[in-house]
Amino acid sequence: MKGLPLLASIGGLYTAQAIIGGLTWGGLPAVLRAEGLPLDQVGLLSLLILPWAAKFLWAPAVERFRQGGHTATLVAAGNVIAAGGLLLAAVTGPVPLWPLLIVLGVVAFTTATVDIACDGYAVERLRRHEVGWGNAMQVGGAYVGSALGMGLLLVLVDGWGWGIGVAAMAALVVVLGLPLVLHSRRLERQTLPPVSSPSLRVALARPEVRRGLILAALFVVAQKTALGMIGPFLIDNGFSLASVGMLAGAGSLVLGILGAVVGGALVRRFGTRRVLGVTVLAQALSLTLLAGHAAYDGLPDRVLIGGALFSGSFVLSIGFVALYARFMTLADAGQPGVDFTLFQCMDATVSMLAGMAAGRVAQTFGYGPFFLSAAVLGLLTLPLIARTADGDAAVPVGRNRRRKAEGDSPVRWRK
Repeated sequence: MKGLPLLASIGGLYTAQAIIGGLTWGGLPAVLRAEGLPLDQVGLLSLLILPWAAKFLWAPAVERFRQGGHTATLVAAGNVIAAGGLLLAAVTGPVPLWPLLIVLGVVAFTTATVDIACDGYAVERLRRHEVGWGNAMQVGGAYVGSALGMGLLLVLVDGWGWGIGVAAMAALVVVLGLPLVLHSRRLERQTLPPVSSPSLRVALARPEVRRGLILAALFVVAQKTALGMIGPFLIDNGFSLASVGMLAGAGSLVLGILGAVVGGALVRRFGTRRVLGVTVLAQALSLTLLAGHAAYDGLPDRVLIGGALFSGSFVLSIGFVALYARFMTLADAGQPGVDFTLFQCMDATVSMLAGMAAGRVAQTFGYGPFFLSAAVLGLLTLPLIARTADGDAAVPVGRNRRRKAEGDSPVRWRK
């Protein structure tokens, strides 16, 4: 396949970014709980989503710089800064919490900026027949990276300590980001200037973008409110860090990737609206299982493990395949870095607020009422999600706001 180097480089960078996300929002909550921190302080990790929530502010500038032929520069500098921040975190340790939050905040800002460039580069460079493979690399890379950032990290921390575990993650980030740096540098001479300058005003003026923002907020409330408390819940039920890491790794590598494949097939067969609705129902069921385990000590651990894996990996991956398929029909390929950034910022903003509230509610009322209330909240969003996600029909059209240097135009979508 002619585009294999491009696909491999995109997959590598998405995996590197997911390692940092898995470490921050998957592995670190379990580590902090094992260190004895209360749940309301663990919930403060949601503050690290702030750069992802606000990156729309600098997305147009990043997109203009990237379109000028500087993708390699952005990615290389970002990876070096992110890896350096992780090494500093390895030295400072997981507690006290605030110095770690500051260091990881810089890492989050850097990674969010690189993500703008990576999304724009992928849409710009992928040929029409490669778009599906590119999406598979994005989703697969996200789950592989999450497995490494949460699963492998916890195993390493449990066996060799915090410093070794986080330093290993920093090394992986550098290695996995190199292919895209080398690939984009070779193609920089082929980059053409955009016909029109990327703009937030243009994006927000489009009803399709506004609809996507609402859909992102509703779906995150339904699917991710309880996600950050699953690791601490397992720790409080007697699981070791290594056990949680193994479960998380298996969930991401097996159930997460399987869910992505199943999600793609379901979207093609039934459309995004139905798939989103089914995943909200399934997530509510799994959270109810977790609430039942928290309320009744007599339930076997397999109920807890099944609910955690089903909720955090399989169902979530199916849902996000459907959500991003819908985003593809709503985004303008003329400024992909801006439009996709807006959708992701809404995701990040709601995730941050929901995560902080989750820690407070779980600390105050306990795991049982928390998981049950999260399930009910998800069910309440169902009618609004169904209405907002309506209009699945989308066809690629041949018009482009810029011609690709390699001769095959990127896909532009419309309703």
